Amino acid sequence: MKLIPIGIWGGYPKANEATSAFLLEHEGFHCLIDCGSGVLSSLQNYLPLEQLDAVVLTHYHADHIADVGSLQYSRLIQYYLNQSPQILPIYGHTEDEEQFAKLSYKEMTVGMAIHEGNEIKIGPFKVSFCRTKHPVYCLALKFTVDGRSVVFTADTEWHEDLVDFARGTNLLVSEANLYEEHIGVAPGHMGGSEAGKLAQLAGANQLLLTHLPLHGDVNEILHAAQEQFSGETEIAKVGKNYTILEEQSLK
Repeated sequence: MKLIPIGIWGGYPKANEATSAFLLEHEGFHCLIDCGSGVLSSLQNYLPLEQLDAVVLTHYHADHIADVGSLQYSRLIQYYLNQSPQILPIYGHTEDEEQFAKLSYKEMTVGMAIHEGNEIKIGPFKVSFCRTKHPVYCLALKFTVDGRSVVFTADTEWHEDLVDFARGTNLLVSEANLYEEHIGVAPGHMGGSEAGKLAQLAGANQLLLTHLPLHGDVNEILHAAQEQFSGETEIAKVGKNYTILEEQSLK
């Protein structure tokens, strides 16, 4: 199982970059986690768009869905070029029916419902969901294959339920949108210390920080996380291959 960060920013992307999104691959199956601003452009550095097999959306804020329309249009262009692309499934929750309906487009893409507490199969992965603490309905994701797992917190404040949800995961990909002085002031997000605490309590092997703020020095967030988590911690690096090996280690 291999993970490639596509973007790491929250809210909107820095110049020539993208909002928080990840490409998860196993045995030739490629799944995109979130599809916000700049993601479609960045994704093409690592995968031709026609090779994408599935998309999973954590919620419908713009920095997680802004490029969905462009992705759908790319499938339509492939169709016009007689490439006959397969219908692309886009997984999203149904708490916002209007946004969910937009995931289906001209038999190019089809919306697939996901629900908290459920487990479904997406390609080779077993995928489960946990509701987070965010101003809009949002789902954390856990992808499991061959006894290995990756957990994405999605956007959330500190939420005790995520400890059990992420228990024993090989890789915890956590949002860390707040500097320490903003914890409890800005709703719907965590600071680095909270991401580190979550990884420590869950017994994760490794912690990647994402959904970062566009101001200040994000190394402060990294250091705050490292003070709470005894395992390997880093800011997710766009384009880096994080490979989860059978012996439960990461490179």
